[in-house]
Amino acid sequence: MPQGVRTTTVTALRSGVTSVQTDWVAEEVPVALVFNGISHAVMLASPNDLEDFALGFGLTEGLLANRAELYGMDIERDERGVSVLLEVAAACEWRLKERRRNLTGRTGCGLCGTESLDQVSHAVPAAPEVQLQSGALARGQRALREWQVLQQLTGAAHAAAWCDLDGRIVMLREDIGRHNALDKLVGAMTQAHCDPLQGWVLVTSRASFEMVQKTAMAGAGVLAAVSAPTSMAVNLAQRCGLALAGFVRGDDCVAYTQAHRLGLETP
Repeated sequence: MPQGVRTTTVTALRSGVTSVQTDWVAEEVPVALVFNGISHAVMLASPNDLEDFALGFGLTEGLLANRAELYGMDIERDERGVSVLLEVAAACEWRLKERRRNLTGRTGCGLCGTESLDQVSHAVPAAPEVQLQSGALARGQRALREWQVLQQLTGAAHAAAWCDLDGRIVMLREDIGRHNALDKLVGAMTQAHCDPLQGWVLVTSRASFEMVQKTAMAGAGVLAAVSAPTSMAVNLAQRCGLALAGFVRGDDCVAYTQAHRLGLETP
C-alpha cells in the first residue's frame, strides 16, 4: 500500500445498486515543523515525503537561504501526529525568530494565522527567463494522471510536478494540500540539484498568490496550473517576471504573463 493511504469499509450506491466495499482514503495528519527546538508551524499534510516537505517549506518561506543551512533532520511519530525536527544554521534560527508566526491550518487560504499585513508577502527573486517548447504545457498536463498514484487511489490529493522544457515530467510530489505538494516538490528538486533553467512547475490546483510566491522562491521561471490564478497571483507574477499559465487542460491554456515564454504563438 502506498504511504499516505488507508483502507476503510464503505457502503456505496452505484447505478441504483447498494453494496459494501473496501475503499481507499488519503491520510491526513498534523505535521509539526520544529527548527532548533522552536515549533514554527503545524500543518495538516499527507505523511509521505516529509523530508522533502520540511526542506521545501524552509526554502519557500525564506527561512533557509539555501540547502547548506540545513544540518540535519529527524522525524518522530506518535499518536498525536508527526514532528519533523530540523537542525539549522544560526542565521535560519534568527530569521525564524524575526518572523515567528502560527501557521496552523494553512492548507486552506495559505495565510491563516499570519499576524499582520506586513507578513503577507516577502521579497522574491526575479524569475529566470525560461523558454518552453511548443506543446510543452499540453504534454505535461496529459502525463499528470499516470504519475498521481495517491490521487488515483483516493481522489483527494493535489500534485506538483517538475517538467523539462519539452513537457516531460521529471518528478512529482503529492499531498492533500496544494501548498504542501509544492513544498515537497521544491525540497525534492533541491536534493536532486535540478537546474531551474531546464524546467518548469505544473500544479493540479489553482494558482494562488502563495503558489506563485513559492515558485519564485524556488528559482523557477514558469508556473502552470490546471485551474485559474487569482489577481494577487497575477500581480506578483508580473512584478517578478514569472511566466504564469492557467486552465492548462489538454491543448488549451490561458497565459496571464510572459506568453512568449510559454511556447504559444502570439496572434
